[in-house]
Formats: sequence, C-alpha cells, structure tokens
Amino acid sequence: MMTADAPRISEVGPRDAWKILSDDRSAVLVDVRTRPEWGFVGGPDVSTLGKEVVRREWQTWPDMTPDPDFARALMDEIGELPSRLLFICRSGARSMRAAEAVATVLSAEGRSAECINVAEGFEGDLDPLGHRGGLNGWKAHGLAWRQT
Repeated sequence: MMTADAPRISEVGPRDAWKILSDDRSAVLVDVRTRPEWGFVGGPDVSTLGKEVVRREWQTWPDMTPDPDFARALMDEIGELPSRLLFICRSGARSMRAAEAVATVLSAEGRSAECINVAEGFEGDLDPLGHRGGLNGWKAHGLAWRQT
C-alpha cells in the first residue's frame, strides 16, 4: 500500500508506452510477470527499437510471493539508471505494485527515474467469454510481441 509520502506512479496505455520507448533511447521496459507467463504466453518485443525487455519476476511462481529484493536486483541488472522505467505485467496490477516498490527505493536513495505503469498490461482484461488478449492490452493493440 502506498503512503502519502510514496512517489506517484503515472500510467500510460500500451501504444503510449511504445511511443515512449521509441522516442526515449534510455527508457527501459520491465516485464514483471512470471517465468511460466514469459514461456507460455510470450511477451513484448522491442528489438526493432534496438532494445531488450528486462524480465524480472515481481512475484515468484507458484506461490506468488513478492520478491523482497526485487527493486535492488532490478537496479543491479539495469546498471545505469535510465530516465524512465516502464513496468508491464498481464493486466497492469502487479506492474503497478512493482513500479511503486522501485520508485520508493529510488526515492529513499535520493535517486530518481520516472516509473510508469503500462495500463492494460500485456494481455489486458478478460473479455465477455473470459479470455485475455483480444479486448485490450499490448497484444490487442497490435504491438510487437513474440512467443518465447
């Protein structure tokens, strides 16, 4: 839960996320889903932008416990802090919590990067038939993705 002092996380839709990644050479996309999701569902592909998606589980499968070292491990993996970090999950909920955790750690360390949640996530909301991937989200917007 965020406190009144916690950094505010902005949200953008998938197309706006793609635009940010296209226009800002230092912006990084962080996919916080689980290894099974990456393997079975696929994920965003930003290779045409000369970038790679950083994959770091916010919650570990199968018990879905948040990784208490997530923010530190992510910062170590990324190295030089980019101007913007965009976070994506299946539907936008886990990625929001992951973005909040990173922004809080950065703030505590006196560092800053804009942390942005990709609303709708990779697969989006359930449609009336209970399926994801067609109603909204990265895939439904026709953005580049690949099966891994």
